[in-house]
Amino acid sequence: MSAETKGYLDMDLLRLTTAGSVDDGKSTLIGRLLYDSKSIFEDQWEAIEQSSKQRGDENVNLALLTDGLRAEREQGITIDVAYRYFATPKRKFIIADTPGHIQYTRNMVTGASTANLAIILIDARHGVIEQTCRHSFIASLLQIQHIIVCVNKMDLVDWSEDRFNEIVGQYKEFASRLEVPHIDFIPISALLGDNVVERSSNMDWYQGSPLLYTLETMYIGNEHNHVDARFPVQWVIRPHSDEWHDFRGYAGRVAGGVFKPGDKVTVMPSGFQSRIKGIHDIHGDVPKAFAPMSVTVTLEDEIDISRGDMIVKQNNPPQSSQQIEAMICWFSSEAQLQERGRYTLRHTTNDVKCLVKELKYKIDINTLHKLKEDREVRLNDIARVSLQTSAPLHFDRYRRNRSTGSFILIDDQTSNTVAAGIIVG
Repeated sequence: MSAETKGYLDMDLLRLTTAGSVDDGKSTLIGRLLYDSKSIFEDQWEAIEQSSKQRGDENVNLALLTDGLRAEREQGITIDVAYRYFATPKRKFIIADTPGHIQYTRNMVTGASTANLAIILIDARHGVIEQTCRHSFIASLLQIQHIIVCVNKMDLVDWSEDRFNEIVGQYKEFASRLEVPHIDFIPISALLGDNVVERSSNMDWYQGSPLLYTLETMYIGNEHNHVDARFPVQWVIRPHSDEWHDFRGYAGRVAGGVFKPGDKVTVMPSGFQSRIKGIHDIHGDVPKAFAPMSVTVTLEDEIDISRGDMIVKQNNPPQSSQQIEAMICWFSSEAQLQERGRYTLRHTTNDVKCLVKELKYKIDINTLHKLKEDREVRLNDIARVSLQTSAPLHFDRYRRNRSTGSFILIDDQTSNTVAAGIIVG
């Protein structure tokens, strides 16, 4: 492996999501970042130049770099979550470009679920609107610690400092009720490139850094939980060969903590105890495993373990309960949440049946008020529910561990994913 390749692999990775209303310029902003950071190929540029001419666009439409679906190009909107990868000399990035339409809020939840940082775009002409509040609340709910509010299309309000300050005030008033510890505000024009990669001469009143520099230098830290050791078993490996006839390994992805050979562990739900004999990845033995490594673990004792079980440290077990308090985002456009309804709950690698015991309240996205009288939970609604599972669930609260604190609900009749949830108690 060359030193250049090793240096690239060792670079810090930042996962971010973009959110905002329709036509706020999310895809254009990402296209500008890709173009100005020289992260697109010549043939890609030629393709979007041709597409822009066919559409009759006056300039090259940078949004076409991310709007890859035919329906997206035809309608000029983002429908699906588009993931784009690029790097600068300082950092690697994975961007999730999420839709702005209300009916695609579930896609925004998907894109934000793994993000370290959210960029919220606001059209300078319109200011803070319902989708701004919706996406900001979802970012807060998903424990995203950093939000950058980009007030876009400043060229259409004559680069007005007063208008920028007015929108900052609107947003701060709403955000004061959210749990987001770090919020930055940047005035930009994604179309023209002002304050995206280079500082803007049109807004010399803005003394902060441009967007790319802010992304490169934002301190994220390690947001994986390396304290609570959690290893959900995904697959039991039993090779059918004479050479490996005694081998029994448990494969999966570490969801938290650090595991080392010799560690005393407990298997849940059985409660059987053992020690880690060895840890292996695709290259061979490894001295330790931590989130989010995918490894195979072997134990010193033969224990009946199957998919859905969880290996944990003996002195630090997760919570175990059949009573779950959760916040959910409803995904289904075909059916609404049924109080006393039965669903399949998928948590890490484990599937259990569950009953919706109680719908406690819905959230009004604009005011953050609890709507206890409204009992209908439909597409994109966010609600708090009490669930009862058919078998104990082994979990941590989402605030402590994203992996072991999240789940999805599946409709048994259609096999559709109807909701995503986070465990709050």
